Formats: sequence, structure tokens, C-alpha cells
Amino acid sequence: MSTTSDYNQMNTRKAFLLQSTIEALGPELVGNPELAEVVNRVIDDQLDKDTEAQNGVHQETDGGLADLIGLGKDAPTDLGQAEMPPDFADYDDTIASDRIRAVAQLYHICIHEILGVFSVIDKLQELFRAGTLRISGGEGALGLYRLEKQGILRYTKRDRLMAYQRMFGYGRGYSTRTVRPNIEFHGLFKHFIIEVAEYWQQKRISEVIRHNANDPTFGSIAIVRRAALDLRNNLKNTSYGNINVLRIETNQALAECFKVLEAPDIMAQFGAQNGWETIELVKWQYFQESVQASTMNRMAVAGRDIIDWLAEPYVLKNDRTQFEALLYRIAEPVEDWLSSEEGMRMTRPTPPPRDVYVSNRSSGGIRRNPIYNRSNGRRPVSSE
Repeated sequence: MSTTSDYNQMNTRKAFLLQSTIEALGPELVGNPELAEVVNRVIDDQLDKDTEAQNGVHQETDGGLADLIGLGKDAPTDLGQAEMPPDFADYDDTIASDRIRAVAQLYHICIHEILGVFSVIDKLQELFRAGTLRISGGEGALGLYRLEKQGILRYTKRDRLMAYQRMFGYGRGYSTRTVRPNIEFHGLFKHFIIEVAEYWQQKRISEVIRHNANDPTFGSIAIVRRAALDLRNNLKNTSYGNINVLRIETNQALAECFKVLEAPDIMAQFGAQNGWETIELVKWQYFQESVQASTMNRMAVAGRDIIDWLAEPYVLKNDRTQFEALLYRIAEPVEDWLSSEEGMRMTRPTPPPRDVYVSNRSSGGIRRNPIYNRSNGRRPVSSE
């Protein structure tokens, strides 16, 4: 049984051991600052092992509460003899890897849904039923037939859009009674990506400036870890329900859609060379939309790899060297996602100024705002 006095003495011995070790390694710490991190980690690991070995040994059936309040025959005469229960598991140590991997796949599907893969397939099926597509017995015709017949067994578009809104907060049109949007996801996701990108940027800068030094990099793994844990906890708490089965079924449908888009008879109808060109040509010809297939595909793949990284216990590593080695797995996907997101923002059409037109309530119509010129948005030159 571990008492309060034992607990206090253990912390005192831990502090004394750490202080005496640091003092003994004084000259070595100057030449190798990373040695201090190693010493702290080794001492913590050894003490944690000793604490875990004593957990559950000679524990009171009631946790020592009866003795503490004076009901037992061996009631403590002071608080130092009271039982100190062992530590319990940290919140961040509990991880739901399967559900987070399902979220990663669903993110990949969601971006391709926004790209328009399923809407293009719906348009091709419509043209196929109307006889507009000059195909009859090829791979594309057979694939369109199978997708249409299998549609009654799959989740509908409404189900998919509700899952995207519930999981990522993307989309709108469903009330909070039907689905609760995860409005925190995108902010936490982008925050984690930015922190990882800044960490590697600071590491590159420190290597250039102090390439002969053994000092730690400028980046802080604590900031990256906190951003990762916040995002992982958000995904863990919102990934219940049908997310797992929906992503399996929809991922199968997405693979079948690309088989149709890459079928020779379908590509020959639009003069495309691959499935991505088929998407771009159909979206332009029938929806009058110009899509960025390459950019959105890279964003989907990079986002899936980033969320997949959170499904593993990498973020709980305390050693800087090990943490950096594991974080390197998403160094390139993070840069890909950021550059793709920036490219999409820069190529987005700029809306006209809001105050070009103002409402004329007196006449019931709309009149021109005299302060701005419609062509350039600047103040008109006075004729005086």
C-alpha cells in the first residue's frame, strides 16, 4: 500500500536524483544539450515502471476511505499515513485508431465528391439512358449499367452529404435536428497543418544558421503535439455511427466510378486521355464549371495521409529525435495540402464590390452607388 508520505518521498527522491545527475553531467551538458532530455526521459521511465509494478498490490477493498475517516482499527493518526491511490490513464493515451483511419478515407472521398466525380457519373448515366452517348456494349456501358443497378443498395447522395457535414462541417442544408455539423474540424485541421509546416521550416532555418551546433531546433514539439491531440480528440468524438461502413461502401463505389471514367468507350466520347480529363470535360461541357482536378486530388491524398498519421501513437513520443523521425512522414503531405489550398484560393473568382449597388428604398428599385465606379471600383473624377 502506497501512502501519502511514500508518494511525497518518491517525488523528493526523484527531484534529488535528477538534480544530482544534472550537476554531475555539467561539463557534458554544455557540449551536448540534448543529453538533458535523455536524462529526464530515462529517470521518468524508470520511476514509472516502479509505480506500475506496485499498482494493485495490497490495495484496500474500499480504497482506504474507511481508514481515512477513522472507521477502521488501523486508522491513520495523520494524513501522511493515508493511502495514496495510483495514477490512472491519461486522456490522450486512449486512441481509436480504426475510427480515425475511417475518417481519413472519408476525407479522401469527400474531396472527390466536391470535385464532382459522382455528379459526373450521374450525368453520364443520364446521357446513357437517353441514348446521347454513342456506346452500347463496351466497358463504360457495362460499368454505367452496374452502377445504376447497384445504386439501390448503396448509401444515397443525401446520406453522404450528411456524413460530410457531421464529420467535417463541409456543406449545408441540413438542420441541427438531422445532423450536428462539426464546425471545429477545419480550423483544427488547418491549425495542425500550419504548425507542422512551421516546425519543419524552423528546423531548416536552424540547420542553415547553426549547422555545426548540436543545439535543438527552433521548433517546439509541444506546440505540434497539442495541435495534433486537439484534432485527434475532435475526430475521435465525432466518428461514431455509420462513418466506418459508409466509407467502405463509398470507397468501393468511387473505385468503380473511376473504372467507368477510364473506360475506352467513355473517353473516346469526349476525346479524353484519362479519367481526370473525362471529369474536367464533362464538368465544363454540361455544368459550365472549370474544376481543378489535379489540385483537389493532391489535397485529398495529402489530407488522408495527415489524418492517417494521427491514427498511430506517434504524437505521444516525448523524445525529440524519435518525434521528428515520425513527424517526417507527413512533412511532404503538409506542404502539398497547404500549396493546394493556397492555389485554389488564388484562382477563385473575385466577387464584385458589395457597395457598387445599393438599395433605393424610396423608389423600390436599385440605383448606382455614386461613390464607386463599376469598372474599377474607384471614386469618379469630379467634373468641376
